[in-house]
Amino acid sequence: MKNNSYIKIASIYVGTIIGAGFASGQEIMNFFGKFGVNGLIGIIIATTLFCLIGSIILVTAHTNNISTYNKLLERIFGKSISKVIDFLIILFLIAGYCIMLAGSGAIFYEQYNIDPNIGILFMAIATFITFIFSIKGLSTVNTIVVPFLLIAIVYIGSSVILHEGINLSSLSAINPNPNYKFIISSVTYVGYNMIPALVILTSVGSLVDSKQTAIKGGLLGGLFLGILALFILTPSLILYNDVSTLELPMLNISSYSDYRGKYLYSIILWFAMFTTAIGNGFGILTRIKPMFNIGQKKLCFLFCLISIFLAKFGFSNLIMILYPLFGYISFLIIICAFLKFVFRGGIAK
Repeated sequence: MKNNSYIKIASIYVGTIIGAGFASGQEIMNFFGKFGVNGLIGIIIATTLFCLIGSIILVTAHTNNISTYNKLLERIFGKSISKVIDFLIILFLIAGYCIMLAGSGAIFYEQYNIDPNIGILFMAIATFITFIFSIKGLSTVNTIVVPFLLIAIVYIGSSVILHEGINLSSLSAINPNPNYKFIISSVTYVGYNMIPALVILTSVGSLVDSKQTAIKGGLLGGLFLGILALFILTPSLILYNDVSTLELPMLNISSYSDYRGKYLYSIILWFAMFTTAIGNGFGILTRIKPMFNIGQKKLCFLFCLISIFLAKFGFSNLIMILYPLFGYISFLIIICAFLKFVFRGGIAK
């Protein structure tokens, strides 16, 4: 049987990153859309970095038999500094998981007028079921959901492109002067997203059977992310005047040719939240399991139960502070890992 582990790894990689901010188009517009055509170049830069960094993390973890991100941190920074970074990452993962639960509640209420608590509970139950199957559950869900997200977003983006053509006349309002800030924005965007990717890519060791599989998984995952970003940004630039000020641009774009598309895309958004939630949740459960002498199912249940209550408080102010900080921390980790990978042949002791 042909080995397709790299496809599973790529799907998990994509599923972890493509949360509500990515799939809604909000992040893509904020980091790339505001630069107009230069944003398309930014997508190419970000895609290259996603491919390169994803492959490096996977190869490093496989070569050094690392199964949790904290072990990688210890190899790079030593035990003292890694403990501080580890604590911040744990906070990030918990916050990220709870925000996805809260986002599910928002979709239930805003799109279908259903009590948001039901949406939160629904997401918690769905993630709990996935968690109890560990890496197999994570792999199965992402292998099914990510291709669906990819096809749906490419279809919606293509519909606008085919109907309107590559008409970027609406971008005249954007400052046409040379502006290289889009490069910094692209790099920042990748750093912003690599904390959860770092966590999850060091936790999928059972799927990585060779260095080649690791490289293929990182490259394919990065490429998929680039395709998704491209088919979100391009229609957003074509319809720039209509969507540039919206919080959820893709909801508007999805109803471009059919008003029912908005409801379909709300389902896509939910699944994007779901894959990110299980990525964050799996990462934190893998990390904290050695700290508690309880079974896997009980730990998963307690984590989901506590998160349901935390999801009701709102984390927007916390995230405004933590996400940029995590972006800088993530890139510091990546730079250090890259230097050791290139000059020392890996991160072996």
